[in-house]
Amino acid sequence: MPNIPLYDRTGKTVGDVDLSDELFAAPVNAAVLHQVVTAQLAARRTGTHDTKTRGEVRGGGKKPYRQKGTGRARQGSTSAPHYRGGGAVFGPHPRAYEQRLPRKMKRLALRGALTAKLTDEQLKVIDSFGLEAIKTSELAGVLRALEATGRVLVVAPRRDQMLELSARNLPSVEIILADSLNVVDLINADLVLIEQSSLARMQEVYA
Repeated sequence: MPNIPLYDRTGKTVGDVDLSDELFAAPVNAAVLHQVVTAQLAARRTGTHDTKTRGEVRGGGKKPYRQKGTGRARQGSTSAPHYRGGGAVFGPHPRAYEQRLPRKMKRLALRGALTAKLTDEQLKVIDSFGLEAIKTSELAGVLRALEATGRVLVVAPRRDQMLELSARNLPSVEIILADSLNVVDLINADLVLIEQSSLARMQEVYA
């Protein structure tokens, strides 16, 4: 069972915390991680792109010039693909990019991402942020004390308006709920900062 320091809002170590083997000592399967990340990014695509075929573009109904006697190659319509303004050949049309993955695969990838962050020393646990007001400078001070630099993913146990509004003006900080974790956000973060009370919820949902 992994054991890491527990920090307070001033950056001081106030104890240790035991992490679950199911979540933080799981196998890291690069192929599964890649597949889940690919599926997650694909699901974000709107898929509204569209092109017109030669039958859909405006005009082109009239033969541009007579069939014979001009010395030029015969042409039947200006909506043909080789004309400027003509239809597209095999162009994109609206479609859904979603990929359905087994729940077990997504869980395996999530546990692998958490384990990788712990192994790379990119994961810390804080007892509580203890914000008393909506104040960006106060939250920024807590993050500085914890040496949280780069992209920081804060895992909160529940919706906390004070925390969310305080982080709103910090472009490198993202707040996510413990029961809404996803692989892309975990991998992209330079530091995953977990509130201690989030661990029980993560264990309940993902273990």
